[in-house]
Amino acid sequence: MISIDSIRDAFPKRRSDSHKGDFGRVLVVAGSCGYTGAAYLAAQAAVRAGSGLVTLAVPESIHGILASKLTEVMVKPFAETPERALDLDAQSELLSFAKKCSVFAVGPGLSQDKATAQLVRRIAPRLKGPIVLDADGISAFCGYTDALKKATGSGASIVLTPHPGELAKLTGRSVEDIQKSRKDIALKVACEYNIVLVLKGHGTVVADPSGKLYINDTGNPGMASGGVGDVLTGVIAAFLAQGANTFDAAVLGVYFHGLAGDIAAKEKGILSLIATDILDKLPEALRQLG
Repeated sequence: MISIDSIRDAFPKRRSDSHKGDFGRVLVVAGSCGYTGAAYLAAQAAVRAGSGLVTLAVPESIHGILASKLTEVMVKPFAETPERALDLDAQSELLSFAKKCSVFAVGPGLSQDKATAQLVRRIAPRLKGPIVLDADGISAFCGYTDALKKATGSGASIVLTPHPGELAKLTGRSVEDIQKSRKDIALKVACEYNIVLVLKGHGTVVADPSGKLYINDTGNPGMASGGVGDVLTGVIAAFLAQGANTFDAAVLGVYFHGLAGDIAAKEKGILSLIATDILDKLPEALRQLG
């Protein structure tokens, strides 16, 4: 079992002559009509957790909403479907822009539009850098697990962040079976797909294909609410951008995300805790990293 201390101590320290280019360029591919909040939370978390530069790729009709809400994040519009989700027509421009980026967070609030799901499956193998795949980004591969294996087989380095229901849908296992054997199933899935798996829930499990395993002990029941997972996606992407490997970034992400939730719960209480509270407490939690 991996301890948090060793991974926390190995996190890259910032030199006094550092500049923003040293801490990565994160591209967050997220959002659709009705799901602007997920895109906001993931992108803002990537900024708050230390990314050098963050760009948010969204359907063109929700661009104005997010551009007015996000100050430090660059918001870029792309072609959309009639339902105002990202369209296949965005593929070429998205991949062209992605060449400027080093880390990718794909999924929060994308919707389950068929064209968007196809777009995710097409771009994932072609992104040149680690990918955090969450929410609708995971759903895009349900029924297309060969495409996920093909992506990692072609060199894509992926952190997958499902809750038990999403993992059940992806793998065909039942939620009950997953919950009974969280550690064993996380390791099997990590190995089968050659990914780092973050199985969310009480005692979030992080597993990698080599057999490394981490069980998180931060967090609280107040974090079981909408948008909390979107914050985690942005935090993991930020740690990847700062030079952590996929396993370490995932471990640090779940640990500090949970710690921020614990700090927020002391102030807000369990019942009233919302994702924005966790976002607001990230700076206090991350002081342990420097």
